[in-house]
Amino acid sequence: MDNSIYEKYVLAGKIAADARDYGKRLIKSGVSFLEVANKVESKIIDSGAGLSFPVNISINEVAAHYSPRHDDKRVFKKGDVVKLDVGSHVDGYIADTAITVEVGTNKYVDMIKASSDALAAAIDFMKAGVDLSELGRIVKETINSYGFNPIDNLTGHSLQKYVLHSGLSIPSVPDFPQRIKPKAGDVIAIEPFATNGMGHVISGEGSNIYLCNKTFRTKLVRDKRYQIIFNKFVREYGTLPFAQRWSQKLFENSDIFLRKLSFLGLIKHYPQLIEAKKGIVTQKEHTVIVTEEGCEVTT
Repeated sequence: MDNSIYEKYVLAGKIAADARDYGKRLIKSGVSFLEVANKVESKIIDSGAGLSFPVNISINEVAAHYSPRHDDKRVFKKGDVVKLDVGSHVDGYIADTAITVEVGTNKYVDMIKASSDALAAAIDFMKAGVDLSELGRIVKETINSYGFNPIDNLTGHSLQKYVLHSGLSIPSVPDFPQRIKPKAGDVIAIEPFATNGMGHVISGEGSNIYLCNKTFRTKLVRDKRYQIIFNKFVREYGTLPFAQRWSQKLFENSDIFLRKLSFLGLIKHYPQLIEAKKGIVTQKEHTVIVTEEGCEVTT
């Protein structure tokens, strides 16, 4: 990896980690989701980085993919188990990190520790050329040792410039051996999820998180107005996910455009990912740079 690129990954990691820890301190009973999301995102931007995706605030059985709308009224409640997932980038070089916060109670301390220890074990195992199925076995056994289940259909992922999910999947369960193995210089987000449910997520309602699909479909849209609107989204957000509340700054009636562009297949609306048996879910995530002998945590 070129040294200038390495430095950008490291800086993005530091900024994301600082924003994550800042957000953790903000999460308290009665505080709004919207306040936390806006403050964490502002901290990233004020630190000189860009947003690689909207701040995710996923509660209890929602494992991932919820970001508040511009008019969201939800507040944290005592007993909530909050997954705070934060991403930054420096010139497109991404850091992705997450933490779990239990609001005002200590009922899920062991489950939080299960995902945290599983992450630590995965990081200890990670290096160039490792069998990712074996890494998944280590994660699963660590989480199982606490009496919980890993989520089998949520994985970590490799990162590339301006690409949040770039192809390599990092499992939390033993999987069929993958032909592709991590190599030195790869940048990877490792993110084990633990649950007292069945260990599988299903799609729920919309998350308020979107992604532009730059495909041939654009040319098939006859209404030039929607072509223009879509191209404005592409210019603003490129290949990275964006939030409904961000789009309100582009268009006052953005909900109408988002629904239409989603219908046309030009924009993807991510669903919330919900534990199939409504089990509580915890998560911890770090971004690492793979080396021949191990890996370096950037977040």
